Amino acid sequence: MADSSVRGPRRSKRRGSLVVVGTGIKLVAQATLEAIAHITRAERLFYVVDDPATEQWLRRLNPTATALDHYYAEGKSRDTTYRQMATHLVDAVRSGARVCAAFYGHPGVFVDPSHDAIRRLRRAGYSARMLPGISTEDCLFADVGIDPGLRGCQSFEATDFLACRRRFDPTSALVLWQVGMLGEPSVRDDMQCRPERLAVLTAALRREYPARHRIVLYEAAQFPVCGPIIRRVALGRLPRAVVRPATTIFVPPLPDRRADPKIMRWFEDD
Repeated sequence: MADSSVRGPRRSKRRGSLVVVGTGIKLVAQATLEAIAHITRAERLFYVVDDPATEQWLRRLNPTATALDHYYAEGKSRDTTYRQMATHLVDAVRSGARVCAAFYGHPGVFVDPSHDAIRRLRRAGYSARMLPGISTEDCLFADVGIDPGLRGCQSFEATDFLACRRRFDPTSALVLWQVGMLGEPSVRDDMQCRPERLAVLTAALRREYPARHRIVLYEAAQFPVCGPIIRRVALGRLPRAVVRPATTIFVPPLPDRRADPKIMRWFEDD
């Protein structure tokens, strides 16, 4: 029977279904019970993860587990890779199978294939949904001690941030994702951000922050026995830093703006 949970605007009558789940960042420990249940019960399980241990864990949970990372290739557009992954998932559902797709981290954060497959399947009348997971940003908040509710938090993909000249408020926290892949259309082994591109990013940030402003280069822990990587450097020294695809940059806010006295008087009212 097709999954009757939350889906698109109409109830599906087709047998095939898709549930997209996240494995979290840290091996096994950050996968939810709900995600594990769907991984285990799926008739076909597909996955994209970034370490062999998680891969073996998925294969033990479900013998049908099949990797989708063969669609990656050096020099191949990531957009093409993601479309092919989505098509693979759509075809499996159309065959009538109850499909689960597992992606590392949160399955909806920088995971184009999950969103694409869900949209296409819902339009075709199939049940397709996503479960929440733990992303690098969630780990960042916990490990660095950040409360995004205090001063606000802005989150941008690094290439988009530069290419589209995104506006941001320097008195709120700033998170930049995928800095190690800045301006890269494809993937390759041992990738890290080119110094000249880091210099361009630094120049853009220097319009709002002083060179001495301390930023955080962060990598979440992948295994329970390891801690996160937290490097604090002056913004002016960023072009000389090693920034890998797993590195997220956190820019702390500048001193807060003066509060609007009219709004602050609301707190004085009975």
